[in-house]
Amino acid sequence: MNPIVKQGSPWPGWVEMPGTTLAFRGDRKDYLSSHQSRPLSLAIGIFDGLHLGHQTVIESAVVNARRTHGLSALLTFTPHPSRILAAPQPTLLLMPDDWKNERSLQLGLDAVFWKTFDMKFAALPAEQFLPWLKECLPTLASIHVGANFRFGEARRGDVNQLNDSARSLAVDVFSVQRIQHNGEPISSSRIREELAVGDLQHVNLMLGEPYHSRGGVVPGKRLGRTIGFPTLNVTWDPEAKPRYGVYLVSVEGSQGEQYPGVANYGLRPTLENTEVPRLEVYLLGEECPFGEGDHLSVFWHQFLRAERKFNDLAALKAQIATDVARAREAAAAIL
Repeated sequence: MNPIVKQGSPWPGWVEMPGTTLAFRGDRKDYLSSHQSRPLSLAIGIFDGLHLGHQTVIESAVVNARRTHGLSALLTFTPHPSRILAAPQPTLLLMPDDWKNERSLQLGLDAVFWKTFDMKFAALPAEQFLPWLKECLPTLASIHVGANFRFGEARRGDVNQLNDSARSLAVDVFSVQRIQHNGEPISSSRIREELAVGDLQHVNLMLGEPYHSRGGVVPGKRLGRTIGFPTLNVTWDPEAKPRYGVYLVSVEGSQGEQYPGVANYGLRPTLENTEVPRLEVYLLGEECPFGEGDHLSVFWHQFLRAERKFNDLAALKAQIATDVARAREAAAAIL
């Protein structure tokens, strides 16, 4: 993928949206700068996790832009509105902003607008939202949202309000019905709940891809080596945390090479009982090609068991051997 270019201020001549930064695909910079007058199809939302429902909204914008020979973009917000409107108990995010930015552009968008969410913006009356947006983005031709999209002061605005405002502004409104999985709508909150209980099967189905983490390999205490299972210690501190336990994973290096593995995520109660959960990965191959300083992506495929404390190292070693055997069997079936 071409590098993402991110500007610290709005792109002059195309957008004058206060408190906004602009990111775009590296291969689109010259194209965008020379085609600023083309119609803009804009997806709008928080889109934490970029699950299948979010992807459908984004796809609607991308497809419409292609049909109209225009540009496609996403308008999203930072910080998450709950940081402002529900500060004591903010929503725990599934992915950080930089991951969401990168993944959004991978879905085919030309650009991503990051609007600062603050109390002033939260107080914008719903009926003024679309006129404000059209003033900021004069080439705005269509907006694409989920059917449950809410906006404006006290979240009073909905799709009906958008339709009312759009009629006089020559803007088309595409509202996408929520995708259901097993009879219930897919949502970021539902994915968080499933992740917390270790239901990776449903998490991955709703995400449309394996849940994953990223981090650098750092030195550990090498305790795994003493019992025959050397692990890679990967720095990773998510807000919405998976259930503590053992998982079948695959590990990808910077060159795209992938290896099956078994991961432990938790507090290591048998060895040291840390206060901060750690991610450790044991590769199932005969050799480990990674080491300290390498940057890895870890894709989570299946929950194997919950974390628990063992009486001694011998019991822990025996359980790890069982975990590895089970992971090999599962990897042969699904990887």
